[in-house]
Amino acid sequence: MKKILFPTDFSEVANNAFVYALRLADTIGAEIITLHVYELPQVDYINVPVYLLDIYEVTELSNFENYKHHIPVLRDIAERHKLGHVKISNVLESGNLIDSINNISGQESIDYIVMGTKGAEGLAATFLGSVTQKVMQHSKSVVLAIPNDCHYANIQNILFITKYQLADRELLDKVIELARVFKSNIACLQVVSGDGADQRAINEWTQGINYEKITFHTISSEDVEGEILNFIETHTIDMLAMPKHHKSFFESLFHVSLSKKLVFHLKIPILAIHE
Repeated sequence: MKKILFPTDFSEVANNAFVYALRLADTIGAEIITLHVYELPQVDYINVPVYLLDIYEVTELSNFENYKHHIPVLRDIAERHKLGHVKISNVLESGNLIDSINNISGQESIDYIVMGTKGAEGLAATFLGSVTQKVMQHSKSVVLAIPNDCHYANIQNILFITKYQLADRELLDKVIELARVFKSNIACLQVVSGDGADQRAINEWTQGINYEKITFHTISSEDVEGEILNFIETHTIDMLAMPKHHKSFFESLFHVSLSKKLVFHLKIPILAIHE
């Protein structure tokens, strides 16, 4: 059985993403492991050994009580969406969130990490929250970031950002695996400046792909991010998939101004794939 790790802070943003995790789990036949991580307080003053243990005990008790209160809420969400049959287990840990995610991902052989993200707040804000962005950049699992304005819908069209390099072919296989489940169309897109497209390399790259519902696109433009966001709008894209080794694009995409139609980008999930 496949496994989905769902880190949560029990916020509305996270609960919205939980519905996506449930739908994905139901579709691919996976179980969900929810993860809530809290940090113990940092005590700067010294000579308080007697009180330090009490501080930690109160903190852990408070987090445990909060945890017990919210777990039934997640179960209610599953029942309300008629997904109560999805297997769910829950983990509460103290420590660093990124470390906990990476440790559990390795121990449990996690296939997908599903996280909510608040999206942009103001013109200068980045799209992804710092925690979600770090998870997407450093986790070896496939990470699915769910914007707060994104509501679950059938994944009919997936956009895969590529440079038509060999490493991208291996990552495309992971996208195809998901697309087969949803019977989705895949559009592979490369945006290059000037006449940088190598058609011979593209032809070689596309050979041997065993998936019928896939198309290949190359656009010449200096405005890489703008072209991608326009493609999302005009082709009714339901999910954006990108290799995480395209670091410059990965980082720059989340700084696109609202004038370049970021609003369309905010409403679809982002699938970040590690080599």
